[in-house]
Amino acid sequence: MKGKEEQGMAKDKKMEIKHEEEEVLQEVEETTGEPSENNSEADNQDAAAQPDNSLNEALEKKENENKELLDRIQRLAAEFDNYRKRTQKEKERLFIDATAEVVGKFLPVVDNLERALKAAESDEGQGLKDGVTLVFRQISDILAKLDVKPIETVGKTFNPEFHNAVMHIEDESLGHSEIVEEFQKGYTYKDEIVIRHSMVKVAN
Repeated sequence: MKGKEEQGMAKDKKMEIKHEEEEVLQEVEETTGEPSENNSEADNQDAAAQPDNSLNEALEKKENENKELLDRIQRLAAEFDNYRKRTQKEKERLFIDATAEVVGKFLPVVDNLERALKAAESDEGQGLKDGVTLVFRQISDILAKLDVKPIETVGKTFNPEFHNAVMHIEDESLGHSEIVEEFQKGYTYKDEIVIRHSMVKVAN
């Protein structure tokens, strides 16, 4: 009988010791914050998944940043191309305007030479006529190299874009709006920019 009591007491003692061990383990977990064996596996899975999610988010962020940067570069390239074309046209226009202005101031000299040639035809001084003819030819060559050409007048149809009618006559033998006389030559630059309109007499 005494042996059974001793065995029971030993069993109770073991259970008490086991219970105390469990309490100690629980206190350690609460104190250190370390997970129990049952929760550690799930926590490890979550921890393994977190780096993958963070990496995907970082990659997506970088892709968006690259798209925005590429879009900005493309917009800047388009703006620069438009600026380059616009400035090129402005330079060309400035050159045309400058050339037309210089030639315009130069034309009275051509007019005077042309008048001198006509006056020299009735003069006995053939040397004067030859000299003026040479100068007039040289100036005409320079104008041609600058792409400056005289406007055609006599026999052509009047065109207000190129001609300035200062006189008008009625003559049935002539065509409608036909130019019959030129008082002053007009000139164009590159066949489209009118430096000076021709002063003409128009029929009908």
